[in-house]
Amino acid sequence: MTYYQRNLPHWHPEGRAVFLTWRLYGSLPQVFLQELEKLKRDPAKQFLVADQMLDAESTGPHWLRDPMVADHVVATLVRGRELGHYLLQAYVVMSNHVHILIDPLVPLCRITNGIKGVSAHEANAILKRTGQHFWQDESFDHWIRDDVQSERARNYIERNPVKAGLVATPEEWRWSSAYKRAEAVSS
Repeated sequence: MTYYQRNLPHWHPEGRAVFLTWRLYGSLPQVFLQELEKLKRDPAKQFLVADQMLDAESTGPHWLRDPMVADHVVATLVRGRELGHYLLQAYVVMSNHVHILIDPLVPLCRITNGIKGVSAHEANAILKRTGQHFWQDESFDHWIRDDVQSERARNYIERNPVKAGLVATPEEWRWSSAYKRAEAVSS
């Protein structure tokens, strides 16, 4: 089992899939983060409340709305898979956060540092804001215990744009594994 800690503890048993979420720097207001702190004894509820706020797109930057930026984040996710760092089961890039479901093949901190570092550098170059914070340092991770949780996580990820009212079906959201899968079938 791998363990590390930043603001939150992170456990990752070997051989288990992981549901990861991270957000843009400054995407949640400080007053909201203070309210979230009150839920720290219930991490699942804390995650859901934060994700609902992110889906509402009511505060903070939305740099991932830029198609070039979102395309680069997707390309970074695919590149990590091609490098053999993980098996990429599902992903979605929203306007201010990203969800992925992976089977890690290297330490999780190496994966998150790689994805966030490369994509931040490229996104900041596109946005002409080089050298500034792009991603929030902390990520949310949840290791998957069984096939039922895996399917639930995949559905949650791919249905996120539908839940946020952005599209009618998961396959319509260009920056998702559901879209890529539908695109491959129609080709």
